[in-house]
Amino acid sequence: MSLEENLAAVRERITRTGRNPDEITIVAVTKGFGAEVCRQAIEAGLTNLGENRVQEALAKMREVPPAEWHLIGHLQTNKVRLVRGRFVLIQSVDSLHLAQALARADSNQKVLIEVNVAREPQKTGVDPAGAMALIQEVSKLVEMKGLMAMGPTDGDPTPAFRELRVLRDEAQQRLGTSLPILSMGMSGDYELAVRAGSTMVRLGQALFGPRP
Repeated sequence: MSLEENLAAVRERITRTGRNPDEITIVAVTKGFGAEVCRQAIEAGLTNLGENRVQEALAKMREVPPAEWHLIGHLQTNKVRLVRGRFVLIQSVDSLHLAQALARADSNQKVLIEVNVAREPQKTGVDPAGAMALIQEVSKLVEMKGLMAMGPTDGDPTPAFRELRVLRDEAQQRLGTSLPILSMGMSGDYELAVRAGSTMVRLGQALFGPRP
């Protein structure tokens, strides 16, 4: 199937959840694909592009028409200087140390707090038990827009996604401000994430097929 056909199928599956697909931001995860795939995504209307690695993203930015780039992979503090002004959203802030480094580089940087609601040691993200404290501190440093998480490797991800939504709702109450973005759901579980309240899904294989 073509990218356009895959995108139409994704939007149809979102519609079947009872949500309006126009209210769900699709971040096209172009990790591992070349600049040509990025250009195809933009031509199809997918102007939000997600990358895991800073260097790979920066190389593509030089070859690809203007887009809204998201860093969805782990960011090391020694690479913060490289991302300044390059990403519309850094989705993977999981420590106060990283947030402080980002604030020194650009206090207007928009970020999401990544929470390990799957509670899996191989995944990045702050432990849910410490998430609220981190949210409160990071909100003082940079422009925090919401939360991000990955579902568990096995089993039903719905409880984890619901936990993230509850945490976001509680954070909004404590901070007295809107946190509009819930970035949760990937190619294998985005429908369940949307049912649980996701406002942003990160899709690679569902759009482009297997990575090279």
